Amino acid sequence: MATPESRTRQLLAEEAARIILEEGVRDYGLAKRKAAEHLGVDARRDLPANTEVESALLERSRLFATADTRREYRDRLRAAALVMERLSEFEPRLVGPLLLGVLQPQAVINLHGFAETVEEVIIRLGDRGIACHTGERQYRGGGAGLRVPYLSFRGPDDTEIELTVFPTDGIRQAPPSPIDGRPMRRLGLAGVRELIAESEANDPASAD
Repeated sequence: MATPESRTRQLLAEEAARIILEEGVRDYGLAKRKAAEHLGVDARRDLPANTEVESALLERSRLFATADTRREYRDRLRAAALVMERLSEFEPRLVGPLLLGVLQPQAVINLHGFAETVEEVIIRLGDRGIACHTGERQYRGGGAGLRVPYLSFRGPDDTEIELTVFPTDGIRQAPPSPIDGRPMRRLGLAGVRELIAESEANDPASAD
């Protein structure tokens, strides 16, 4: 039998998942604090772990899936595959919510790429007439953590591509996930194509 404390954690996780999917909040910590505020729970109490929020997120995505959201999910996967094909020399990998099967309000596609320098990726995009914004991400682990540059640019079908550029040897070891601290899941182009095929096979409405 669930205790009041465990039931509260579950409710907080479910509300945080709703906030992520409906309000477009991408930070799990912020989503949990907003969930506590919405439910009138002291945010200083034991909030659910990120893994609990992720489980609730996946369950909500499954329960509330419609023909339109399934179609949009496939469209984003196709957009990811197209970008990955065009930047194949950087061996891109799909990461993040889309890989998990989560369709966020923002049409953001997260990729990891690998190059000697981020400048060569910027030049390659420029050759294709693609302007990009630059930024930096920090991953946990190893003292001050790992700082990695990323590029943001417009992709197919009004998507936003966020390409984090690791050194070429970074393909051998994924950075720790902010969700559970384990190496992030990464998926190559062949795997993305398999996801598209599986989505089409599991959705009768996809024969359009």
